[in-house]
Amino acid sequence: MNTNEYIRPYTVHFITPEGEKIDVKATEGDTMLDLAQRYDIDLECACEGSLACSTCHVICEPEYFDKMEEPSDEENDMLDLAFGLTETSRLGCQIEMCEDLDGITVRIPSATRNLRVDGMYIYEQGIIGCASTYVRSSLLRIQANSPLGTKKKSKCKM
Repeated sequence: MNTNEYIRPYTVHFITPEGEKIDVKATEGDTMLDLAQRYDIDLECACEGSLACSTCHVICEPEYFDKMEEPSDEENDMLDLAFGLTETSRLGCQIEMCEDLDGITVRIPSATRNLRVDGMYIYEQGIIGCASTYVRSSLLRIQANSPLGTKKKSKCKM
């Protein structure tokens, strides 16, 4: 097989919270999060795709959802925190493109539960939690005007 052989791109249709349809091209192994970042589609990723939040939550069409691998226990745990959870919800960082998903439509929900924006605290040890759940003297509150609380242009939507 020639390594320079043309790789047929797949098509993914994103539906924004405002109802705009954005068609993008994908290749084998791209995640929905990869594609959103590549094509500047507003899909949050507070944990940078490390399966530690639910901000890249998307809603898939049932016929494509049934073609995907089952979500892991870790993904299901994060999905439990997602805003507007449905029977066909998945995390965008966990959906990898393959031929079976060519033509998939994923809907981006109108809101997310982002602890980074909605009252996140960081422990000195690097553990993330919500202040209402964890109370320790070693908490560092992220203020809206601090560098950590400021929205900046990056590859990852904050």
